Formats: sequence, structure tokens, C-alpha cells
Amino acid sequence: MKLNIGETIRMMRKERDITQEEFSEIIGVSCQSVSRWENNSCYPDIELIPVIAAYFGISTDRLLGIDEEAEKTAVLEYQEAFQENISKGKIDECIRIAREATAEYPNNYTLLNMLMYALFVSGSDDADIPDWKENMEKYDGEIISLGERIIKYCPDTEIRLEATARLAFQHCEMGRKETGRKIYETLPSMMWCKEHSIWWGLSEEEKIPHLHESIRMAYNLLDDFIWRLSKQLPAAEALKVIEKEYTLWDIMYDGFDYEFWNKADIHFRHAKVLAELNRTDEAMEHLKISAQAAVDFDNRPEEIQKYSILMGSRTEKRREYDTADSRPLREIYRNDRLNDKVFDNIRDTEEFKIILNSLN
Repeated sequence: MKLNIGETIRMMRKERDITQEEFSEIIGVSCQSVSRWENNSCYPDIELIPVIAAYFGISTDRLLGIDEEAEKTAVLEYQEAFQENISKGKIDECIRIAREATAEYPNNYTLLNMLMYALFVSGSDDADIPDWKENMEKYDGEIISLGERIIKYCPDTEIRLEATARLAFQHCEMGRKETGRKIYETLPSMMWCKEHSIWWGLSEEEKIPHLHESIRMAYNLLDDFIWRLSKQLPAAEALKVIEKEYTLWDIMYDGFDYEFWNKADIHFRHAKVLAELNRTDEAMEHLKISAQAAVDFDNRPEEIQKYSILMGSRTEKRREYDTADSRPLREIYRNDRLNDKVFDNIRDTEEFKIILNSLN
């Protein structure tokens, strides 16, 4: 991609009626550097791009001379190709696509964030990637560099916060917990998030849809917190927590039974806790329900229409569940989750074998 940054700088400088010398002093570079930029002999360092754009009061894309509509179209195409390969578990191809995209649009933070995500996922032990440990080490420096750049320069709050959380997590995963925690501490609290605060700026017709969506998001957060709590407690107390999850689920979804992934997960966790408590018959019953829910999840339609009084109406698309692990959920359960040692005392029973076969 040919950048017209030199022409833009010269045009904007003349509009401001300042000389190359004056501009160089403002930016903090030599006059010769400005001259070379305007002659298209070289480009400014990447760190100077936001500084120059801010001085002229223009977007970085305009400074670079990029056709913004063409860029938007290209970014969408890159995102589509990226998502398609994510759904197939082709992480190396995702990295290749993201690198190609950022080479063409080096200052597009959507694409830079996409590259950061691809490198991050390549080091995940949840994604069925054989070289995940090596990838964690190999891409650590690049992930940190991308995250710090996005945080420092990206004008989009959502992208910046996403990169902040991912950067903090990367530090924690790599044993730098103190650094990770300090970064986490910079994130806003739930009390001051957009969903909680924007209410006063909404029109009357926007309020009910906003509340439905906010309740859905809040429930997802609450469910995640409850899940984390259940993992920290002794088995007997964890069992009580999980039982409360069922009640909460019924309240949120009006008793409808279409949350296949969540159903598989909660019944599996319930079975694990029961197995720890040597309540094997009950554990087996929940494993059966979990296995069937995993099969139902894999066979779900392309779209599911959902409705509850608290969360309103929503169309959930199949691709929303695409992750770097392209395996069917039943395969993940059969090969990974059911191999948990907590089930060793029932592994050789006929009932357990039947459950395994149901996941083939």
C-alpha cells in the first residue's frame, strides 16, 4: 500500500502557514527529517504518527492518505477470513492473515488487536494446539509490544480496554503477576461502565432494549463469578453453589431449555463435585445430561431465536461460539473432560462406557 503521508504533511503544514523548521521544532525532529518526509524519501517513525495527526487535528488514516472507505471494506474482508479460519482451528493461518492485514494497514487498531488476539490464542492450552507452550514463549514479546502500543495510541475505548485486559492476562500467564495486576487495576470498575451509566442519556424507546441487553451481560458476568467461586470452595459447598446456579438459570431464561453449551457445562461441573463426594449414581445422571447437551450443542441450528422477560428477544448465531478449538464439543468432553481423574472410580462401569459411546 502506497502511503501519501508526505503530501498530507506538506499540505497541512502550508494550511497552518508554518515552515518546515517550525514544524520540526513542534514535533521534536530535525528539519531534514521533515524535508525527507515531504519528498517521500522516507516515512516518520510509527511512534510519531499519532503525534503528528493530533497536532493537525486529523485522523491517523487521513494523515497516511488512506481511502477510509476502501480500508473499512478491506478490514471487514480480513476479519471474515480470520473468523473463518478461527472456526476451523487454523491459528497459524489466522496469524498469517493478521500479519498481512497489519502490513497493509499498519495503523489500523482493529487489525493490530486482531493480530494480538491471534498470537495470544496460539499459546492457549484450551485450543487443542500442540505447540501452545512454545507459542507462549515465542510470541510473548510481540503480544506485550502490541498491547502497549494499542493502549498508548488507540482512540477506540473498546479496543483499548480489550487489549488492556489481554495484556494483563498475558503478564499473569507468563509469571509476571504483579505487573499483570497493576494493569488490571487501570481498568474501570463495573460501577462506572457504559452499560450502567449511559441510562441517563437514552431516549425512551432505547431504554427497554438497553435494559434487556445490560441484564444479559450482567447475568453472564454473574454466572462467570459464580463459576469461579464454585472452583475455589470445598466440594460440599461448591455443590450448594451449583444448585443455586440452576435456580438462577430458570429465573433468567423463564425455564426454557435451549442453552446447550451452558447446560453441558453446569451438569458436567455438578457431576464432578458429586464424584468428589462419592455420590456416584447422582454423578452418572448428570454426566448423561451433560453428554446429551454436548451432542445437542453440536447439532444446533445456524440461528436460535431466544426470548425471556428479563433479557428480551435475541437471535443467537451458530458462529458466535466459534473458538480456536475447532473440535466438536462432544469430542472435547470425550477426550478431555471425561478423562479427569475424579471419574476414575466409575470409569470402568458399563454406564460410563455408554456415556462415552454417546459422544462418538
